[in-house]
Amino acid sequence: MLLIKNGKILTMAGVSYENGCILINNGKIVKVSEEISEMECGASEVIDASGLLVLPGLIEAHCHIGITEEKKGFEGDDCNEMVEPVTPYIRAMDGINPMDSAFHNAVCSGITSVMVGPGSSNVVGGQFAFIKTDGRNIEDMAVLVPAAMKIAFGENPKTNYNDMEKMPTTRMSIAGMLREELFKAFQYKKEKERNKEDFVPDFRKECWLPVLNGEIPLKAHVHRTDDILTAIRIANEFGLKITLDHCTEGHLVADEIKKSGFPAIVGPSLASRNKIEVQNMDFKTAGILNKKGIKVAITTDHPVTRIQYLPICAGFAAKEGLGIEEGLKSITINAAEICNVSHRVGSISEGKDADIAIFDGNPMETFTNCIYTIINGRVLYDRFRDSEKNEKQQ
Repeated sequence: MLLIKNGKILTMAGVSYENGCILINNGKIVKVSEEISEMECGASEVIDASGLLVLPGLIEAHCHIGITEEKKGFEGDDCNEMVEPVTPYIRAMDGINPMDSAFHNAVCSGITSVMVGPGSSNVVGGQFAFIKTDGRNIEDMAVLVPAAMKIAFGENPKTNYNDMEKMPTTRMSIAGMLREELFKAFQYKKEKERNKEDFVPDFRKECWLPVLNGEIPLKAHVHRTDDILTAIRIANEFGLKITLDHCTEGHLVADEIKKSGFPAIVGPSLASRNKIEVQNMDFKTAGILNKKGIKVAITTDHPVTRIQYLPICAGFAAKEGLGIEEGLKSITINAAEICNVSHRVGSISEGKDADIAIFDGNPMETFTNCIYTIINGRVLYDRFRDSEKNEKQQ
C-alpha cells in the first residue's frame, strides 16, 4: 500500500482537502480522506506531501507522442499514411513506440495518460488509442482502444493531395469523400445485421462499427470556422459523436458549437501561426468556449508544442479567460470525459486508477516543479531521488 499524506488535494471531483490523505492499493485509489492513520492502514510506502499540491495525473487529449518520435526523423515518423486519403483501418497501437524519449518528458511533467493517433493529412486517418505514459509493451499501457476515429478537414488534406494531383484538393471533395465513406460504412453495418450467419467481414469497414454504434467519436481536425461547421453538419447528418480538435476559430462560432453539444480540444496555441487556417489562433478561444458552456480540454498536439508544456498551455488559457479552476479541469477531468475514460482517470476518486501528480505549486505556473508522478499506484518519478542520482553521476 502507498499512502500520500498532508497534501493539499484537488480531487477535480468537486471536493478538495487542505491537508488530506490518499490511500492506494493494487494500483487503485481505495480511500481519500482528511486523515488516514499510517499505522492502521499498513502502508508499506509513505509520501509526505506537506506544502505540496496533489492532483490527478494530467491528461493530454490529442497528440502524436510515440508516433512522431523525437530525434528520429523519417525513420521514427509514422504519423501520416500519405498515399491514400481514406484509411480508417490503420491503428495507432501499431505505430506507437513506447521508447520515444517524449514519454519520459511526459512522466516528469506529471502527465500520466495521453490520447494518441494519426495525423491530419488524410480525410480519414485511422484509429486513436488512449494510453498511459509508462510502459514498454503498448498493450499493457492501453486504457481504451480504439478510442476515436480520426478525420481531417481543411488545409492539411488539401495540401497533401494537391501535390499528388489527386482528390481531395478542395473542401468540397474532403466532405464528399467522408460522406461517401460513412454511407458505405452504414450500408456495411446494415448488411451485417441482416445476414449474421453468412456475413463475410470486410477489414476496411469493420473498423467503423464502434463509431456507428456510438461507442467512440469521430475526432475531427478542424481549425477554420467553415471546417468546424462542416464537421458538425456531417456528424449530425449521420447521427455520430464528434470532438472538435484544435478548434482554432471556435471563438468565432461559439454559439453554433454550443448548440451542437460537441466538446472542443483547443490548441496548440503555443505555436507559430505558420498556416493560413491558424491565423486567428489565440489563447482566449478556450475561455470563450467555456463561458458558453462548452466542455473544453487543452492540447499541445505534441510534437507541434512539446508535451511537457501542456500545463503551461493550460495556464496561458487560464490567464486569457479560462480561469484557474477550468484550466486545471481542461487537463484533468474534462480531458478524461471528452476521451471517454473518466471512469478510470481524470479525478482523485475511490476506485479509480491511482494516477497522481504532486507539484510544489500550481502546474500552470512556469516555476512550478513536478515532485512525484504516480501511475497505477507506482511512483515513476521522484524529483528528489532523481536529483540525487544526477548529482552522484556528475
